[in-house]
Amino acid sequence: MTATVELTGASKRYGKIEATKDMSFALKAGETIALVGHNGAGKTTLIKLMLGLIRPTTGSVKVLGEDPATGDFAVRQRLGYLPESVSFHMTLTGRETLAFYARLKRVAVSHMDMLFERVGLAPEAANRPVRTYSKGMRQRLGLAQALLGEPRILLLDEPTSGLDPALRRNFYDLITELRGGGTTVLLSSHALTELEDRADRVIIVNRGAKIADGTLDELRKLARLPTRISVRLANGGGSLEGASWSRTAEGRLEANVAPEDKIALLREVTGDPSMLADLAITEPTLDDLYAHFLNGQKTQ
Repeated sequence: MTATVELTGASKRYGKIEATKDMSFALKAGETIALVGHNGAGKTTLIKLMLGLIRPTTGSVKVLGEDPATGDFAVRQRLGYLPESVSFHMTLTGRETLAFYARLKRVAVSHMDMLFERVGLAPEAANRPVRTYSKGMRQRLGLAQALLGEPRILLLDEPTSGLDPALRRNFYDLITELRGGGTTVLLSSHALTELEDRADRVIIVNRGAKIADGTLDELRKLARLPTRISVRLANGGGSLEGASWSRTAEGRLEANVAPEDKIALLREVTGDPSMLADLAITEPTLDDLYAHFLNGQKTQ
């Protein structure tokens, strides 16, 4: 896949404060990336660098092969951005708001109704003042403006904030569609659980530095956190050999096993299927991995 964004040793300082430190990574076309970190970790600074709103103190940032701060305007036209806190002129309608941003971006507004439909804003809502919008509706309007001009790169900061479960599902369906069309999608979010099965890759940052970067499977191999195996025996009691099993209040047997022991234990547990009423395998979650790499940096 072709790289659409490249950071090479990018650092940003504000006086004595280092917002990002020697940041290097590439984002590829058709890739969905989760950017994970607590408040103040450097996520917003990274997004501003990619947008060209600020310049790195050292190192370089390339977007579609150019410096986003000084390069061709056509490059910035291919960027879409949704900030964490969307703010619009409350007296304008949704349609007027989108037309305003389209003029700023110098792109056509002929497909405005299609954009409203894609983000789940009804036609009647598009003609109402923004002051009548709920938080979720303003979030959807913000996503519509980010999609203006069919961007090749989408930078989305807490994009599902204010969306109900159904709209969140619709949002991720849209992200899947955009990824299929070759769009690079960067999702900066604290909602780790919902990102887990939707991101091709995870970049974890802390104190302005990148502390982990890879697919979920790659991060699991690096972290070497145990897998939880939980079983319910058919006879409702009894015990199992081969691991340090503990019994839960619900009567299940649970064991945490190292990655290299997982297959052997599963083979042993399932040797006689008639003994089992239920079997569940829980791999380390993105929450677990985030805590692991964060704690690892603290001990350095």
